[in-house]
Amino acid sequence: MKILYLYAEVMGYTMATIRELAERGNEVHVVHWDYKKLTPYKPPKLTNVFLYNRSEYSAEQMQELARNLTPAVTVVSGWMDRGYTRVARQLKLDGLPVVLGLDGHWHATLKQWLALTLGWIGYFSQYYSHVWVAGLSQFEYARRLGFEKDSILYDLYSADLHTFNQAYNTSIERKQSHYPHRFLFVGRFEPVKGLDVLLQVWQQLGSKKCDWELHLIGNGTLKSKFEAIDNVVIKDFMQPEQLIQEVANAGCFLLPSRGEPWGVVVHEFAAAGLPLILSDVVGAASTFLITGLNGFIFKVNDRQALASKMCQIMDMTDQELHGMAVSSHMLSQRITPNTSASNLVSVVD
Repeated sequence: MKILYLYAEVMGYTMATIRELAERGNEVHVVHWDYKKLTPYKPPKLTNVFLYNRSEYSAEQMQELARNLTPAVTVVSGWMDRGYTRVARQLKLDGLPVVLGLDGHWHATLKQWLALTLGWIGYFSQYYSHVWVAGLSQFEYARRLGFEKDSILYDLYSADLHTFNQAYNTSIERKQSHYPHRFLFVGRFEPVKGLDVLLQVWQQLGSKKCDWELHLIGNGTLKSKFEAIDNVVIKDFMQPEQLIQEVANAGCFLLPSRGEPWGVVVHEFAAAGLPLILSDVVGAASTFLITGLNGFIFKVNDRQALASKMCQIMDMTDQELHGMAVSSHMLSQRITPNTSASNLVSVVD
């Protein structure tokens, strides 16, 4: 069957589910924003997957594309794009399933109260038959927006487990005899990621760091500022096939974000077998982290709490860290590209 994605920025995890859908014999058409991109990720060419640059399509051209495809199901992410919502409404009027992708939490902001008001008057039902959520927090938000329980799908996002499981399988045995003492952050170098807190804590730890290292991988407006800091290794954004090469030498993944509705990167590095230290606003923690089993959670912006959790990791034996690594990988299998794709196609079964 034909599946249409009307998306904001396509990422590796987006393509993991799309690849799964295509390998099942579906034809997947993806319109995506090719401007205002947050990262330089380049989607691969896949059989049965057709990519369209949003900048090359007017709203009318997208409507024509949708009419020609007559998709069995359409996914809309980037729902503030008016061109996308016009297509969604027409397909909904035609009686076809249209699924809204939702990864936001309820924070009681003015914008969210407006969205709730729209939900109460039936606004979203004009465009969407279902909503596809990342996790429990998104489920609660979807209910507030007026979606019935039986119209809510799970597992919006999945890491590319083929890639990150492979990284785990090729590194975990060696880590049993020599566990690497390296903290790793992967993401955008922007204030929302809380890297200023992490770097202040890192400097304050002083001799407590012993032989542990801190590596940061990504890009963003703060990169040049971070490059001037001693005792921190900064690396540029990496495509997934390059990124997994870092796993063998990494011992713990850090995400000190001030705002992180989900955070697929948590799923990725749990699958790669890294213990986790996450701030308490990271949505994916509810699925992929059990305190004490494979990592720790600290209160956002709390430097003392973050320092304490990092010291707990550094004080562990290599054997204990290896056990956490195995547990992270185990928990990562809770969501897969298979479960993600199956949730989506369930609307037409």
